[in-house]
Amino acid sequence: MQDNNLQGKKQRRRHRRSENAILLGSIILCLVTLTSIAVCMVMVLRYRSIQTENTAVLNELDSLRLEQEATYTQGEVEALLAREQEETEEETKDSLLGELKDKMASGESTTSMLRDFFPDEIVVADAGAYHFFPIRQDLRHNTYDQEQFQVDEDGQIGYYANGNVISHKGIDVSRYQDKIDWEQVAQDDVEYAFIRVGIRGYTEGEIIEDSNFQQNIKGALDNGIKTGVYFFTQATSVEEAEEEAKFVLDQIEPYDVTYPVVVDVEAVSNENARTADLTMEERTQYCIAFCDMIRKAGYKPMIYGNLKTFMLMLDLTQLEDYDKWYAYYDEQFYFPYAFEIWQYTDSGKVAGIEGKVDMNVSVEDLSDE
Repeated sequence: MQDNNLQGKKQRRRHRRSENAILLGSIILCLVTLTSIAVCMVMVLRYRSIQTENTAVLNELDSLRLEQEATYTQGEVEALLAREQEETEEETKDSLLGELKDKMASGESTTSMLRDFFPDEIVVADAGAYHFFPIRQDLRHNTYDQEQFQVDEDGQIGYYANGNVISHKGIDVSRYQDKIDWEQVAQDDVEYAFIRVGIRGYTEGEIIEDSNFQQNIKGALDNGIKTGVYFFTQATSVEEAEEEAKFVLDQIEPYDVTYPVVVDVEAVSNENARTADLTMEERTQYCIAFCDMIRKAGYKPMIYGNLKTFMLMLDLTQLEDYDKWYAYYDEQFYFPYAFEIWQYTDSGKVAGIEGKVDMNVSVEDLSDE
């Protein structure tokens, strides 16, 4: 009986020692775990600290690098810029050459290609040279929408809005159209016509009336076509310009001219032309003299010309007060500045006229009625 009790006491002591050992092991394990977590947290905090320090160092290095770059010599800077420019130019050259090749393959003219490459300038080709004029913002610009000028089935251009033509169809004629059936012209929806009054000879300087002027102006007016007139100038002085204006006024005095009276300013290719050596300023002053005299007589003056006229021969800055009649033969005009009439072809077809005739389109009705 005593041996059994002793044996039971021993077993209970062993059991308590086992429980204590387990408890101690658990406590030690918890301490180890907590220590590990603490170490991890310290490491994370240290990493963040190091990261912050590294950022500060990097910023400082960047600052030092910038300060160092700022102390480059002029020669080093120029060499750096030259290298960058060379790389940029090489890339640009490759791009331009590719575009140029495509345009040439499509059959575009040199002038057309230059205009594509220089959209902020007006490119004028003349006598084997190309002239570049920055587009000025101090001059009046036209407000036409190119897309609203459309070609109909007869090859005639009109200005459209909401599917309807809102422009006015016109022609200009001289003795070169020979005899004209003006009744048929009117039936072909021609609203206005410019009749050539005459010219000044480009060598002798004599004023000559157009041989068909009288019959043309009568025929147009008798058939209800609004009529203007034009004169081909070769004036070499203010006095000659005023002489030309007086001649025109005398010729149109019997007629009801309600459309503009125009001075036609064009270059003559003949080397013996009396106007060959005129300066831009001289031509501009003669043009003004003509227009002012026409205006004083109660008519609306206008200047006719092409791209060469308005960019190489006349100073547009002095001609802002006068309407323009612009000749440019294409389906789209090339001119940023203000103009009232566009002569878009010299090969038009109109009923009542044998052969070709100049065709014009204007968005506004220009009569003084």
